[in-house]
Amino acid sequence: MSRTASSEQYLSLVKLRRELHQIPELGFEEKKTSDRICEVLEEFGIPYVRGLAGTGIVATLSRGSASRAIALRADIDALPITEASNLDYRSRHEGVMHACGHDGHTTMLLGAAQQLARSERFDGTVHFIFQPAEEHGKGALKMIEEGLFDRFPSDSIFGMHNLPWLEAGRFATCTGPIMGAEDNFEIRISGRGGHAAMPHETKDALTISASIICELQTIVSRSIDPIQGAVVSCTEIYTDGATNVLPSQVVIKGDARSFTPEVSQRIEQRMTAIVAGLCAAHDAEGSVIYSRVFLPTINASEESKRAADAARAVAGSDNVDSDYPPMMGAEDFGAMLRDVPGNYIFIGNKGPDGKGATMLHNPSYDFNDDIIPLGVDYWVHLAETELPKTL
Repeated sequence: MSRTASSEQYLSLVKLRRELHQIPELGFEEKKTSDRICEVLEEFGIPYVRGLAGTGIVATLSRGSASRAIALRADIDALPITEASNLDYRSRHEGVMHACGHDGHTTMLLGAAQQLARSERFDGTVHFIFQPAEEHGKGALKMIEEGLFDRFPSDSIFGMHNLPWLEAGRFATCTGPIMGAEDNFEIRISGRGGHAAMPHETKDALTISASIICELQTIVSRSIDPIQGAVVSCTEIYTDGATNVLPSQVVIKGDARSFTPEVSQRIEQRMTAIVAGLCAAHDAEGSVIYSRVFLPTINASEESKRAADAARAVAGSDNVDSDYPPMMGAEDFGAMLRDVPGNYIFIGNKGPDGKGATMLHNPSYDFNDDIIPLGVDYWVHLAETELPKTL
């Protein structure tokens, strides 16, 4: 049981998490979710502002006279996935589900807000950020653009996400990059289509595209320092051809991952050169549209040390890995860390019986309610140690 929450409070939070699970909503559409969050904040007597990025909410608690402020963030959106479970609290919104645990993240932050509203053990201000639209990487940026840190200035910011392959009761984080940038690309090849029986009369855009797809793999293997992490993946290809028609137009779409802006820029440069060179060799035309969707999530040194210390205080030293290897998955919390120093930490979701071990973004995923008290404890202890009360 939690060091801060009673059995009654824990059961109340589980009930809330399952309520949120039943009303999943996509990014910038989280109206019911936001309404429920505001109802809970009102029950706790915590003032809030809603409407940033449409459905975003920021609640604020202040104690004492210290000017220092911190921000704690949870994501609130769901995914366009049809739930495969038979749970009695399964999604009521067909084709949408909380397949990443954002319902659990929101619940843990609300539980921490409830505890801190009763606490006199901190001196300063805590901002609780309930952020929409994390899954497509636009929510954090939108909140920032609409004045998040101007209206709610913070000295540091902290985020948390569950991991299904990390045992419940454990935390993991690191200093520096912890999650990658996600760049999307679209390559368009224009040739001259024609009859499949007369390829010599065409400029076969499909054959050119095959060469491009293969050559793109040399970006990581031959143009990026092996010590640097990078991934380039072609994920879609479509044409205007048919079974007996060589296409005139081919579009390749894909995804690139990295941990630094320099590597991201290098990938774009090499991709543009490869497409231009191969299209020129075949007397065709090619273009690249390269967009940066998620910034890398880069943890600040001092804030990461303090976050790991807070995790050790509630989970025990043996249950905290403060040098966890970074992952190429993307998280738009990176945009917040670009503007305010902070830390992003993982909390284990995998129970001893395999509960909570289903992979994220899977139609059978479900957040492990057993970890709610530990998540609440972490947030509360972090806030109280970041904003120490002096005698």
